[in-house]
Amino acid sequence: MAADAGQHSTFHGIGVSAGIAVGPLVVVTPAPTAPADEAPTTDAAAASVTVHGVLDEVAKGLEARAAVAGDHAKPILEAGAMMARDPGLAMGIDNHLQAGKGLTNAVTAAVEEICTMFESLGGYMAERVTDLRDVRDRAVARLLGQPEPGVPTLTVPSILAAHDLAPAETATLSTDTCLGIITAAGGPTSHTAILASQLGIPAVVQATGILGVAAGTTVAIDGGVGEITVNPTADEVTMLEERKKRRAAALAGGTGKGATKDGYPVALLANIGTADDAQKAAKQAVEGVGLFRTEFLFLDRDTMPTVEEQTATYTAVFEAFGDRRVVVRTLDAGADKPLKFADLGPEENPALGRRGIRLGMIRTDVMDAQLEALAAAYKATGADVRVMAPMIATQAEAMWFAEKVRALGLPKVGIMIEVPAAAIRSKGILYHVDFASLGTNDLQQYTMAADRMQGELADLLNPWEPALLDVVALACEGGAAMGKPVGVCGEAGGDPALALVLTGLGVSSLSMAPGKVPAVRTSLGLHTREQCQQMAAAARAATNAADAKAAVLDMADPVLRDLL
Repeated sequence: MAADAGQHSTFHGIGVSAGIAVGPLVVVTPAPTAPADEAPTTDAAAASVTVHGVLDEVAKGLEARAAVAGDHAKPILEAGAMMARDPGLAMGIDNHLQAGKGLTNAVTAAVEEICTMFESLGGYMAERVTDLRDVRDRAVARLLGQPEPGVPTLTVPSILAAHDLAPAETATLSTDTCLGIITAAGGPTSHTAILASQLGIPAVVQATGILGVAAGTTVAIDGGVGEITVNPTADEVTMLEERKKRRAAALAGGTGKGATKDGYPVALLANIGTADDAQKAAKQAVEGVGLFRTEFLFLDRDTMPTVEEQTATYTAVFEAFGDRRVVVRTLDAGADKPLKFADLGPEENPALGRRGIRLGMIRTDVMDAQLEALAAAYKATGADVRVMAPMIATQAEAMWFAEKVRALGLPKVGIMIEVPAAAIRSKGILYHVDFASLGTNDLQQYTMAADRMQGELADLLNPWEPALLDVVALACEGGAAMGKPVGVCGEAGGDPALALVLTGLGVSSLSMAPGKVPAVRTSLGLHTREQCQQMAAAARAATNAADAKAAVLDMADPVLRDLL
């Protein structure tokens, strides 16, 4: 039931994209569901033709939007169209039609079967569940003779509220008309969270109760702390606007290399996933790339990309950054990101299965081809290339990878620390390589035994969790003992407050979405290294994530609150 349009209230979700906005609420209408009383199918062949035609219409609609979309939205829309045309989905629907289910119920049942499989796989595949259900909703709407669901045309700048937003919808939003995003579902690493941050739109997820607020109601959103104010007072709006101005003023002076107030260097780097990302990030004030995800070259392909194809892409990325470092993560695929040309078969628990380096050690042809291409691109550019492997857990794995990389003449070899075992034994592992980078997203889900794609476990996936900070500290202690740098390339590195804690723990670089760099740079410049170390100690001494963050904010320069 909608809240009283004049009622004043404040509630919280999880802030996932910093910024402040005030405006009228536009509630995204829920998608239609398959009717419980739908007539059963009596002619499965005819029904199949109808449903396949509708799926083709959905695919064409997504492709048409992709043709005019921006670079960040295009691949998301194309992925949705590919799902609508997936033969496995069509076969599943046909099976349910033959069993007598009605049109929309057959579509719903087939989609849910695939979603269940994707969610059990975890990681990349679990992230695609939202895309698949978006295809379902569009198909069901068409079969019912209703308009496809989605964000309505925004005639005035507004704040969107929804149960969740499909990536195809979030990716096409414009900062001119979308002031903020609030969802009742989702998590810190959901598509909505990541895309909102990339677009610079303030966003709050897991905001229980937002769908009870009437459309048109004025709301204020603080995407840093996750606070939502319904019908804010004039004084509250003034306070938020003043904070917005203070934040802009604080960020205006943030240029140059990352360093604490007393000059301790902390390199600020960009996370990228494509050559297009590289071109954009290279134009910004970043010190290089801390994580170049190479999966886009391999996923959704029937055959492995050639060495020549890979070399051309890597060369373009290296050239874009000139003499700035580029840290490349080798293929992070396997059970949770299955490759058609390197499928090792089903596994009971894919998140703990043959992914990352484990796949590379089995399919050495895939690993060798990628390293050969990276070596060729390095020789062609002379760039500052650093190559690291994902999911390292033992010294033997680190040694195996290091020997391969060095044999090809690549200058620096490193490892990802995403497995607690690697953090605990970092000293021994770092003996064999030149650097390490902490993937805090995976490291946290393995430390807390909580699937990072499951929104209901968001509390356990808070990067301020003291247990995670303890594991990070262990990794950094090993790095200090061996004189080897340890960086962070997970989402935690882009939090201006948590960046201080990570610096205090001994991290030497922070890699993040390029748009987050200015706030982190400013935050570091407000505090000395000793202050960072004191904050790190206070956060680790806390009993929970909320207390850890509160302790740091109490110790920090007051300007920090305006950066969140």
